Amino acid sequence: MYFGLNFGRQAILKKANVWIRCMCNVSKNNDTKQLEYIRNIGISAHIDSGKTTLTERILYYTGKISKMHEVKGKDNVGATMDSMELERQRGITIQSAATYTIWKNYNINIIDTPGHVDFTVEVERALRVLDGAVLVLCAVGGVQSQTLTVNRQMKRYNVPCIAFINKLDRLGANPHKVLANLRSKLGHNAAFLQLPIEDEGNVKGIVDLIHLRSIYFNGDFGDDIEYGDIPENMKKVAEEKRQELIEHVSNVDEKLGEMFLEEKTPTEQELIDAIRRCCIKRTFTPVLLGTALKNKGVQPLLDAVLSYLPNPGEVENVALQPTDDINNPAKVILDPRRDGTHPFIALAFKLEAGRFGQLTYMRCYQGKLSKGDTIYNFRTSKKVRLSRLVRLHADQMEEVNEVYAGDIFALFGVDCASGDTFIVDKKLNMSLESIFVPDPVVSMAISPVNTKDRDNFSKAVARFTKEDPTFKFQYDADNKETIVSGMGELHLEIYGQRMQKEYNCPVTLGKPKVAFRETLVSPFEFDYFHKKQHGGQGQYARVIGILEPLPPNENTNLDFVDETSGPNVPKQFIPGIIKGFKMMAEKGLYSGHRISGVRLRLLDGAHHIVDSSELAFILATQGAIKQAYEEAAWQVLEPIMEVEAVVPIEFQGSVMGQFNKRNGIISGSEGTSDWVTIYAEVPLNCMFGFAGELRSLTQGKGEFSMEYVRYSPTTPETQEKVVMNYLESTGQLQAFLNAKKNTKS
Repeated sequence: MYFGLNFGRQAILKKANVWIRCMCNVSKNNDTKQLEYIRNIGISAHIDSGKTTLTERILYYTGKISKMHEVKGKDNVGATMDSMELERQRGITIQSAATYTIWKNYNINIIDTPGHVDFTVEVERALRVLDGAVLVLCAVGGVQSQTLTVNRQMKRYNVPCIAFINKLDRLGANPHKVLANLRSKLGHNAAFLQLPIEDEGNVKGIVDLIHLRSIYFNGDFGDDIEYGDIPENMKKVAEEKRQELIEHVSNVDEKLGEMFLEEKTPTEQELIDAIRRCCIKRTFTPVLLGTALKNKGVQPLLDAVLSYLPNPGEVENVALQPTDDINNPAKVILDPRRDGTHPFIALAFKLEAGRFGQLTYMRCYQGKLSKGDTIYNFRTSKKVRLSRLVRLHADQMEEVNEVYAGDIFALFGVDCASGDTFIVDKKLNMSLESIFVPDPVVSMAISPVNTKDRDNFSKAVARFTKEDPTFKFQYDADNKETIVSGMGELHLEIYGQRMQKEYNCPVTLGKPKVAFRETLVSPFEFDYFHKKQHGGQGQYARVIGILEPLPPNENTNLDFVDETSGPNVPKQFIPGIIKGFKMMAEKGLYSGHRISGVRLRLLDGAHHIVDSSELAFILATQGAIKQAYEEAAWQVLEPIMEVEAVVPIEFQGSVMGQFNKRNGIISGSEGTSDWVTIYAEVPLNCMFGFAGELRSLTQGKGEFSMEYVRYSPTTPETQEKVVMNYLESTGQLQAFLNAKKNTKS
């Protein structure tokens, strides 16, 4: 009887603790909270650095959830933010998930993003609408390939960040090496704000260098925080690292720099204020430590989010207003005040099919939106009357009546595309800068297993292409097959599985096809005359110029330069020439792939006062490029991937051999006594099947990631194979072989 009562009392106490923690963090006035009490942050990192586990801990400590679950947990529940079944099965994040929580009376909107390069657009659009980010780094892996990508994305959108070195509990953890990588590889002016307290390889707590104290995380869930003195054996190194921190901040902060020169010791608050100023300006990156899985270091990280990352009022957000110069719109700084006096403007950054129709995630940049208001899509001018406003917590929703500048929210039943701007007042005539979308690099043939599933197949494709701008769909008339394109094999494989699970439409994916490009080898001078002056309206156009290859660092671009002078080619026909050039570039005649890395310089031409038209100049330009295919030299380009493989040291030679076999160039390696990270550049065309090969070579212990770097010329063997396949698919192979035979004879 005693044991039963005691067990019941413990359960009641545990529930009471959760309830108390929730009540302490609840704000009665969430919707109208002042700007300084709001943070919009993203959790970003390389794959398997612990982003989702960290988010799970944040939600637990802030009282948003009452129980923690693990990614691929033994209880088969999975992390809260991994709401999709495939995410729980694979233990990876596929879609970015939004939530909000409250910590010390501050509203924190959080977006947990994927780490895999195949889902990089999810990170891209999350960072577009966030004010700050937590860059999670593995204490063993350090700065890895996707970390570099995330860092570039943060730089693109000018997002301040704090770094969190996670997984200190892992064998081989070395935060000092990670800090060195952060400085050398990413170019961050970074320094520790904390040091680990270790005992026989186990992390017991951390030393806070700002307040010069120790922090221990007691209890089964690390929620019993104990502050104390710094251990005697760490006092000297703590003083040294604190001085190093002050020096790094002094180098980029004028106020602290003056104090440093005058040899004054800053107070705790002065140091915190200086770090905040520099962090917001992206001139300094604070580095914190912990292990989310072992429940250590998460609460100080939350405090750092409040102390160092900006609120929506400290970030300059700009809208674009059309001017007479189409390519140079006027920039208007938005007012983020939450008093509702300025016109509403928001950006739709993510689309998702919810249980009640399309769910559109938005970020409000200015003004106020209430339930029942009417908003306009700036791009399409369509108006929508709002019946529901919701806040998101993974796949759960909470109804709200109003949203203000700085809030992240969602709407139902809004027909739009990712990156659309929404306004309340049509006269506002302002739009927000859209989201950068990388080009797909892999294509596969796709078809439903059962022909009766074609309707479901069409619905699935229509939904997924709308939600994900990197997922493309087209019908190849030459090969009579349907093609889907994406960022990698995993990307397309996930969508194939989602079609089966969500639409009951099993599909067959063909062999991946690489997005090759074709380009000129050397400049080609053209003089093409298009003339038709019999039967119907005449056509007359002449184009003279040079087609030339662009430098290697611009070989994915198309360029047109008008160098004409005089009346020979009237300006109204220039758009026709550009259109003809772009139409031919869609599908080249050498290998059937897009033309890129070519500049068309128009030097001269001729026109007829009656028979010249835009169509005539389109046909003349197309004729000039066809002439270039017949007389000039062309080559095929292929995407090169930067591959990073982490393998046990005993398999290093085998894996390097595999890279060499796949036409890869090994750029370096680094590691510990047990594990090694190998860096290589390998053509994407040679990377198919590498995942299975790596597993068998390393007894299932190795893992790899890759990201696109550039386009480079293929090997002669690959080029010949690509060209021959194209000629065979278009029925031109025999004619080509006969012509080749005649030339030799």
